[in-house]
Amino acid sequence: MSAGDERTPHIVVVGPEGLPNRPDGEGEERSITDLVEQPAKVMRIGSMIRQLLEEVRAAPLDEASRKRLKDIHQSSIKELEDGLAPELVEELERLSLPFTDDNGTPPSEAELRIAHAQLVGWLEGLFHGIQTTLFAQQMAARAQLEQMRRALPGGMSQQDDPIQRQSGPYL
Repeated sequence: MSAGDERTPHIVVVGPEGLPNRPDGEGEERSITDLVEQPAKVMRIGSMIRQLLEEVRAAPLDEASRKRLKDIHQSSIKELEDGLAPELVEELERLSLPFTDDNGTPPSEAELRIAHAQLVGWLEGLFHGIQTTLFAQQMAARAQLEQMRRALPGGMSQQDDPIQRQSGPYL
């Protein structure tokens, strides 16, 4: 055998989605679950913003409450950014436009409703993406487990074993 004929072993590391892992930089996109660095914080802020949107819809707001909601909205976005990866922070910054008047006048009720609804919608889309990714990971793990069961010696898994299927007292 010559040196050119030698084969080097090819090792493939399978990731949680059942696909080969790629070195950094080769993957097309990061998983959405990787983009949310602090999911509990993002969920808490999302719930708070949803509740604020309900309050804005339910009652008329005076000038002081509109100013307060504007401040809460802006601080919520800053807090959300702490829990997200840079890619999602950039997306959130592109989508969340500043309120029209920066000279101290509070935004109108309509502006607040639109801004809060937009943020709630973005967060719900983020949550749905996370749920979809987790479901896909679970399905891949189940498929991988089923393949491992089929590969057991003798081709028998616990489900195929007639002794394991019997239940109840033996008479």
